[in-house]
Amino acid sequence: MTRKKITVVGAGNVGATTAHIAAGRDLGDVVLVDIIEGFAAGKALDISESAGVYPFSCGVSGAVDWQAAAGSDVVIITSGLARKPGMSRDDLVAKNTKIVQSVCRHVAEQCPEAFVIVVCNPLDAMVYTAARTTGFPANRIMGMAGALDSARFAYFISEALGVSCGDIAGVLMGGHGDDMVPLPRYTAVAGIPLTELMDADRIAALIDRTRNGGIEIVNLLGYSAYYAPAAGAVKMAEAILKDKKSVMSCCAWCDKEYGVGGAFVGVPVVLGSKGVEKVIELDLNNDEKTAFAESVQHVKRLTAKIDELL
Repeated sequence: MTRKKITVVGAGNVGATTAHIAAGRDLGDVVLVDIIEGFAAGKALDISESAGVYPFSCGVSGAVDWQAAAGSDVVIITSGLARKPGMSRDDLVAKNTKIVQSVCRHVAEQCPEAFVIVVCNPLDAMVYTAARTTGFPANRIMGMAGALDSARFAYFISEALGVSCGDIAGVLMGGHGDDMVPLPRYTAVAGIPLTELMDADRIAALIDRTRNGGIEIVNLLGYSAYYAPAAGAVKMAEAILKDKKSVMSCCAWCDKEYGVGGAFVGVPVVLGSKGVEKVIELDLNNDEKTAFAESVQHVKRLTAKIDELL
């Protein structure tokens, strides 16, 4: 049986961590691509040598030449400028649009059948950029944000309740930014609705911390998070490569769904061998509908800027 092939674009903190997690889970041969000569190769060698401690059987390689990525089943795009203290995700739009556009031209040429998972910010706008540049069907283009934001929400809940993080299933919608929409009504701890375990004020505080989870880390480190974003991207890749039919939140194309009218935005989906196989439509109440609509409008304003740049 031929092993699957995963290309990770960008060998920085997020990319290298993504490659290491994917290799450790034996998802397939991993190729790191980076524009800096020797950088991806060095990271790949270091990751490969870790197999001598915690063994895995897949290969890990690094390259500058995009031909090394040819025929990849999944491409995870982490390349782009990262946030620094005082910056919003939106501040990155102009420069990262050009980076993602350049990357996606190579993806379309070398990996025409690949599923594309975008990690760089501003996330929803970069997914739109990837879709426009590659011309791939919408089910093969998606963004990592929901997997990350749900993980942050779950961790904060587990910390507050003193329970296992693995018992928490969170749902978030909307753009990957300050106006994301965590849904406590649809978030459960071992099947128990969060609203049965916490009062409204505690839940509101956790939602606020989740919305600001990225900048909290930026302010502590001076640069963006990478362990949790990498884990979120790998979880999505694994769902696709193993046809797991996993239900999770991610940035996916919505048209009639939720009345979005055509945009890549965070929603709960089913991920399997066909990529985004289904958008799950929840019965939102009026407050949730309003918050989601406002977040969608923010995403659309950003994608309008992308249309001007491309």
